[in-house]
Amino acid sequence: MIKVLLFAHLQEEAGQQEVSIDKGDLTVKEIKELMINDYHLSRLDGVMVAVNEQYALEDEVISSGDVVAFIPPVSGG
Repeated sequence: MIKVLLFAHLQEEAGQQEVSIDKGDLTVKEIKELMINDYHLSRLDGVMVAVNEQYALEDEVISSGDVVAFIPPVSGG
C-alpha cells in the first residue's frame, strides 16, 4: 500500500488529506495519472512530488510502504 499526502488546494479537490493506494511499483508519472483520474484532481503539472521525504522525478518507482507527498507551488504576497 502506498500512502499519498495531499496539501493545499489538492486536499480540497480530493476531499481528503491523504489516500491509500493498494498498488506498488508505480512510477511518479503513473501515480499522478491515477490521482487525476481516481480523485478528480485538476492538474499536477507544477506540483512537486516527494517520496519518503525526498524529492522525486517522474520516472522514480514508488513501492508498497512508501509515502508520497504532492506539494503545490506556494504563492505569497
